[in-house]
Order: sequence, then structure tokens, then C-alpha cells
Amino acid sequence: MMEMTERIVETNSAKWKDEVVASKELVIVEFWDPECSYCRMLEPVYAELSREYAGKLKFAKLDVMESQENQELAARYGIMSTPTLKFFCGGRPVQDIAGMLPKNHLQEAIDFAIKKHRECAERSTPLSLPYIS
Repeated sequence: MMEMTERIVETNSAKWKDEVVASKELVIVEFWDPECSYCRMLEPVYAELSREYAGKLKFAKLDVMESQENQELAARYGIMSTPTLKFFCGGRPVQDIAGMLPKNHLQEAIDFAIKKHRECAERSTPLSLPYIS
């Protein structure tokens, strides 16, 4: 299991609705696999970014191999490879990054998502559909 920092929420299918769908803040979720070498390479960068952007968005991780339910959740969001970073606004996926990118590229994507979050939050209606878990 990867070591979590206090700034990264470890989520799963049971906590998904509370941690991601119902979140009022912008959420970035790393869909990862403990056996993925690129995921292990991304771990320190993701932890560093979570500290640098503390208070600006929520960082979360979902182990796609932890359970059948997590695998199904990843499939529902179209996760085809790990690592994949997916941004959520109002419970909806709004941007994603597949694969390992240099830190400066990830920072650009995060900055763009933060800039667009206000617009997204103003236009989005929170999801309350029964099939979203």
C-alpha cells in the first residue's frame, strides 16, 4: 500500500459519494494500482502537489485493484490505464490526465482546473441521482 500524506484522502467505492460526488470543492482523484511502476513514480510528485495546493482543491486516491467495487467504479469513469488523474466539479468529471507527466505539466493542468472551477461550480447542479455512489 502506498503511504498517504495528510493532504491526500484515500477513497474507495464505499466513500466515493461523500469524498468526491458530494464535495463542494474541486477534487482531483488519482486512479492507481499498487503494481504500476508509473503510479509509484507519481506518488512523491502527487504528494508534493497536494502540499503545494493545500486549500485550493482536494486530492484523493482510489486503488483500482483494492476490490471489485473499485474496479467497477474505475470502469464507470472510463479509466483505461493507471495512473489516471481525473478532476471532479460538482460530482462530475471535468478533465483528466492519463499517464505519468512531469510535475510542471501537472501544475499547468491543476492551475487550469482551478481557474475553471469557479465557472463550473456556478453552472453545475449537484448530482443527487440514486445510481451515483
